[in-house]
Amino acid sequence: GRTVKMEELRGLFAEVGLSEVETFIASGNVIFSTTAKATAALEQKIEGHLKKALGFDVPTLIRTTAEVAAAAARTPYPVTDVDAAGTFAVAFLRGPLDAAGKKGLAGLETPVDRFVLHGREVYWLANTTQSETKITIVKFERAVGCAATMRAMTSLRKLAAKHCA
Repeated sequence: GRTVKMEELRGLFAEVGLSEVETFIASGNVIFSTTAKATAALEQKIEGHLKKALGFDVPTLIRTTAEVAAAAARTPYPVTDVDAAGTFAVAFLRGPLDAAGKKGLAGLETPVDRFVLHGREVYWLANTTQSETKITIVKFERAVGCAATMRAMTSLRKLAAKHCA
């Protein structure tokens, strides 16, 4: 229920000293350049600025263009399963899952919803559309025990094609 116009989001990222700031579709994907090497510190800096400016928490999960390209290229399911699925998405995680997070992820598995963990990403394949599944981002984050954001694989691949070439 919280909407931030992409123009405003670009401006907020520029205010923290990032350059070449762009957004990709109205989904919260922000592409930028930085010389910062400490990703966790940069995530905290951006989150703090967004909270101050917007008045609510905005989890910020940074990936390099190489990491985005690799995530978009990975298909951990048979192609026939992907073609038959209603949902094929990737959840980007704050960090690697600990034992409790892995157990929570396993607890989300159903005959409809399948998950594959790969580093800081979880691939999700569902036999239903995302609007029909019982998996929500809130339920997912509670299960894995960390902040996450989900993107449809089609959107992720478009983003990678445009910005990670």
